[in-house]
Amino acid sequence: MSAEGYELAYIRDAFEKNWIAPLGENVNEFEAALCGFTGAPHAVALSSGTAALHLALLLLGVGAGDTVFCQDLTFAATANPIVYCGAKPVFIDSEEDSWNMSPAALERAFHEYGVPKAVIVVHLYGNPAKMEELLSLCTRYGTVLIEDAAEALGSVYRGIPCGALCRFGVLSFNGNKIITTSGGGALLCGDGEEAKHALKLATQAREPFPWYEHEEIGYNYRLSNIAAGIGRGQMRVLADRVERKREIYELYRQLLQDVPVLMQQELPDAVSNRWLTALLLPKGGPAPDEAIAALRKADIEARHMWKPMHMQPVFANAPFVGAEESAVSEMLFSRGICLPGDTKLTNDDIGRVAETLKSVF
Repeated sequence: MSAEGYELAYIRDAFEKNWIAPLGENVNEFEAALCGFTGAPHAVALSSGTAALHLALLLLGVGAGDTVFCQDLTFAATANPIVYCGAKPVFIDSEEDSWNMSPAALERAFHEYGVPKAVIVVHLYGNPAKMEELLSLCTRYGTVLIEDAAEALGSVYRGIPCGALCRFGVLSFNGNKIITTSGGGALLCGDGEEAKHALKLATQAREPFPWYEHEEIGYNYRLSNIAAGIGRGQMRVLADRVERKREIYELYRQLLQDVPVLMQQELPDAVSNRWLTALLLPKGGPAPDEAIAALRKADIEARHMWKPMHMQPVFANAPFVGAEESAVSEMLFSRGICLPGDTKLTNDDIGRVAETLKSVF
């Protein structure tokens, strides 16, 4: 049976049992599948990865006036929940090896801004960060590292699946991720009581009374049983999709080896799911706009890398801590592009993208 067949079967089962609400067998089994795949002790299925990150911050007591250190090179959904809590983000630069949070810049931030309530690291485009160094720094300074693995389901660091490396891990099942529930996410927790509290907050923080009793602010963040059914079906093909994503990256690498591009590199002790194939154009060579325009002319969609958070107008007043004299994240944005990498693309499709990109050199 195809993945789509499993999805439809789980959805049909939910309708037949009249479990359409945000609870039911699909939700329970989807959470169990996530725990089984990642090794995380507990998973709470939610409406989005953003909701998961928001709940992680709330569980840590992040509130008005607090500081949270956040990776600079990421999508805005990583940083927005900090502001939801009334806290202040401090953005941390990338390092050149993995393009993720720089341990050197993180340590500099501790010296310049003190100890934050939390630190948020992102596995950019599915590529694992230098987790041992980052975790060691957070432990030494007495704060909690939250793992934004929204792009990294199926990636592995030193034998441990991404999302299960920290006290809290965040997953996303948005439509563009390696698997999808059409829209959804999950919070992975190491502690059962924290997972239980997250579930309570995600369901409007209702107390166990025979009437509606509320002692704290809650949220409508739970994943529906229908969406979870899609997720159950998608989990059956997750390993195959990681394999195909890695094949696509390797094919691009081979086809582009005679032009001076630098592709995102795995750390020696990590395995990326290669959610997106990202590369840097050479300094002084064609600009991302030029390459993207050439691809668009050939009816091929490519995109810029994430624009760093400290360059976003909405965060113009937030502090930024660089890894070097010039910001690495700015350099990556100024030279980086993301190539098509859908698992339905054929090898011929990948070849056409590569040939079109090579034409701009």
